[in-house]
Amino acid sequence: MKLSNDWKDYICLDAGNGEKLEYWNGVILRRPDPQAIWPVNTDSDLWNNPNGHYYRSDKGGGHWEFKKKLPEYWTVSYKELSFKVSPTNFKHTGLFPEQAVNWDFMIDKIKKSNRDIKVLNLFAYTGAATIACSYAGAVEVVHVDAAKGMVEWAKENMKLSNLENNRIRFIVDDCLKFVERESRRGHKYDAIIMDPPSYGRGPNGEVWKFEDNIYHLIKACLTILSDNPLFFSVNSYTTGISSTVLENILKTTILPVYPNGTVEAGEVGLPIQNNNLVLPCGIYGRWQAND
Repeated sequence: MKLSNDWKDYICLDAGNGEKLEYWNGVILRRPDPQAIWPVNTDSDLWNNPNGHYYRSDKGGGHWEFKKKLPEYWTVSYKELSFKVSPTNFKHTGLFPEQAVNWDFMIDKIKKSNRDIKVLNLFAYTGAATIACSYAGAVEVVHVDAAKGMVEWAKENMKLSNLENNRIRFIVDDCLKFVERESRRGHKYDAIIMDPPSYGRGPNGEVWKFEDNIYHLIKACLTILSDNPLFFSVNSYTTGISSTVLENILKTTILPVYPNGTVEAGEVGLPIQNNNLVLPCGIYGRWQAND
């Protein structure tokens, strides 16, 4: 388990009974979390008086209730990076703080590479990994997501981290179709990141289902990796998919073509302040070039 434990603006205060209680730079939010199935005492002022509480509906979806009017958005910082945070209709905030451990990995690899690194970020959401790679010195980061609104949010994060003069290309597209076009164009990348959803649709109705499409996408990405790649990183929140699955896929696709690297996989998580437990928050699998 890799823990994102270097935050100052974010704290997972407590978790249990299918929910988590979080501090976001002065704002306390209470949200559902399917992993937090152990019991916890929620009869406290902190649990009962969050600034925002997301209630799940029996019919799917849900809604926020706010104890006080919150700003439309506010910012949180992680080390030298800054991000916009805003409660969305589907319980998210625009940022997954557990991913900081992956940002640190990418930043470290790019900074230590001492060469020009071109990065492709697929299913790039609001761009935290895009921002991390650009900050680290990548000569170009190509950010691809099917949702126009998320891409616009990523542009705001770029400005918040003062990276608007860096080379970042923002593209609204179906990720697999984009990769296939890049392959036909002969474009190459030294690092590829992807955070594919369990299920989704592209801008033209293309259907994505993780277990049906992930292997094909990774195979397609092999055609656009450079001769000397730095890393290839996959993140997933898909229920029922083990990190060993990602490890096996990377070992059977990337490792035979690039044997001068190492494959590893595991869980990412957040420390819970109130009880010293760990909240599991998805899995990762990565190939990285040997130093």
